Amino acid sequence: MFEKYAMITLYFGVLVTLGWLASRRIRNMSDFVVGGKRLGFWVAAFSAQATGESAWLLLGVTGMGAMVGFSAYWIVVGEVIGVSVAWFLMAPRFKQLTDKYESLTVIDYLVSRFKSSTQTLRVISAISLCFFVLIYISAQIDATGSAFVSFLDWNYFTGAIVGFVVVAAYCIAGGFLAAAWTDMFQGSVMLLCLVLLPLVAYFSLSSSDAIYTGLQAIDPGLVSFWGAGGPSLMSFFLILGMGLIGLGFLGSPQVFVRLIAIRSDDQIHRGKWVALLFTFLAGFSAVSIGILGRYLFTEAGAQPDVVLGNGAQDVLPEMVEYTFPPWVVGLYVAAVLAAIMSTVSSLLVMAAGSLTHDLYARVINPGLADADAAGLCRKVTLVMALLALGLAVTVSLLSPERTIFWFVIFGWSGIAATFCPMIILSLFWSKFTERGAIASMVAGFSMTIISKFVLQELDGVGEYFVALETMPPSFLCALLVGWIVALLWPSESLEREYRSELDSLTVPRDMDEPPGRPVTVK
Repeated sequence: MFEKYAMITLYFGVLVTLGWLASRRIRNMSDFVVGGKRLGFWVAAFSAQATGESAWLLLGVTGMGAMVGFSAYWIVVGEVIGVSVAWFLMAPRFKQLTDKYESLTVIDYLVSRFKSSTQTLRVISAISLCFFVLIYISAQIDATGSAFVSFLDWNYFTGAIVGFVVVAAYCIAGGFLAAAWTDMFQGSVMLLCLVLLPLVAYFSLSSSDAIYTGLQAIDPGLVSFWGAGGPSLMSFFLILGMGLIGLGFLGSPQVFVRLIAIRSDDQIHRGKWVALLFTFLAGFSAVSIGILGRYLFTEAGAQPDVVLGNGAQDVLPEMVEYTFPPWVVGLYVAAVLAAIMSTVSSLLVMAAGSLTHDLYARVINPGLADADAAGLCRKVTLVMALLALGLAVTVSLLSPERTIFWFVIFGWSGIAATFCPMIILSLFWSKFTERGAIASMVAGFSMTIISKFVLQELDGVGEYFVALETMPPSFLCALLVGWIVALLWPSESLEREYRSELDSLTVPRDMDEPPGRPVTVK
């Protein structure tokens, strides 16, 4: 036990030190919210992917691998596709436009893109973002408590509070830069631990044939990419739901703010390969850990959630204890905390920056001095953290059967459905309008809640919406509503202005350009 605590203490010490070093560079709002736009590609890519993965990867996806077997690899396929589209297609244009607009937040970009004459878009965006961010952060704090229970036999509430205190401390001190630096460190720890565990466990076992045969004996569905029961309408919806989780990378503010903060668009071209490789290695390893854990710790007829905890989310701790000596177990405790805290820190800074910069400084008190805004942002960060802690504790008491996988996915889906369709249309369709953007956000926000609490409860079809989860229907609804509203209420002047702005960029034109039309590069 001493080895575990020593490793955790060292880990917390590194985080606090990085937060203190970052705090010395905070002089204004730009420094606090986007690190002065000075991030290199390694830090930006690791920070973006560590933020996007979270405890959902180490505890949720590993558990899903143990529950369903090979079909969980569809999650990896979906994430790789989502990250590829985000970094290869969307990021270059988004970066050049946000630099052109001098945006500090994703909401700044939207307001500039649509030449907003009112504050409606800014207010709706900020409120929607903070609503789902609170849910997302609370899910991470909930995972912190669960991690301390699994690894150290702590009381759940003690673990949640300890994790909350550490991450709040370095976020309040160092802002975005602290979050980015610690994300780089934590992402490295997380990736190393994820890749190392299945490799060591695999080579300690007899052979791949024995593993395949053993899994087949436990449940033939574990070795089928269609899942239990083979091809069916239900399995199709399950696979679709897992594969489309990657949609959340296509414009979620917590990921795309890293593109605003990166030093130049040249750094994006380098960072895209880092992000892609990180996503593939981390996702593939996480699912593999769950599958190997199912082979090692269960047998035919045994329920995995009975042996490996609710949602099989204890499979990682069990695998670590089985494979490594105690001092290495401490490293894995740090890895789980790294996954959680990298996401919490990023979301806290982003939400606090949105409330301070997008709402208070731009709507309520436009005369607020830059230095005062940075100080206020620290206070808002603390308030947001406390609210998220309260929500996490409340959910833990009201829903003891919750799983980390789906708790996190609800917050992830809400942010994605509210923002991603709108970001995609704003980047690649010059006819998209502010009215369409607002309609898209409202539709995505509303459908996330409707899908979760109404559609999934319907007789006959509810089970298919449960399998599909909230992301696909909400995302599709937001995309269609934004497109239809923009067609019904077009703005030719905005379209001409956006086309003119694209002429000054060094990236391809939007998707409605006639093929073969030359691009002017200035």
